[in-house]
Amino acid sequence: MGKFSLYNIPLRNLADGLHKFEYVLDDQYFKAIGDADSDIRRGKVNVDVTVKSVSSTFEFSFTLGGEVSVPCDRCLDDIQIETNSTNRLVVKFGHEYSEESDEIVIIPEEEGEINIAWFLYEFVMLSLPMKHIHAPGKCNKMMSSKLNKHKAVAADPDDAFEADDDAGFDDSVEEESNEATDPRWDTLKGLVEE
Repeated sequence: MGKFSLYNIPLRNLADGLHKFEYVLDDQYFKAIGDADSDIRRGKVNVDVTVKSVSSTFEFSFTLGGEVSVPCDRCLDDIQIETNSTNRLVVKFGHEYSEESDEIVIIPEEEGEINIAWFLYEFVMLSLPMKHIHAPGKCNKMMSSKLNKHKAVAADPDDAFEADDDAGFDDSVEEESNEATDPRWDTLKGLVEE
């Protein structure tokens, strides 16, 4: 992680009390940390880190705010998504590195420092919505038209209606089922007919 040495925070020599660090996650950061399958293509995210040091326990508070560029799930064009989150991490000294939970990390005491580059990336990823979709009408028109050509359901409502006619839907089955209805539902039927 030599290229992320900027994100090393030395804990061994940190005096008790509050310590503040600031970072800017830019295009270069996202290019370096992501892989070919990474959702984030570009971005600018401001990060404020506060470390509260008490004995050999370090409570990290992260505040992230900015904007990242990810591919739209429909048209694959870039879409700008705002990212804002606050996160917490507790770091303790131990014999070897381990993650006890999502918020507790043990680092070797002889190393005496933690690199937060990957944690920051995870915090940004977790702040993004599950679906990355442009606002209605903003998707790439050419890609949208190609997708509509390959839909399983007909894009034209008239075509869908003709497909239903070809399926041979029989209205008599529905009429038979209406005759044997539960009388408790008859009152509700009156509501629909009004």
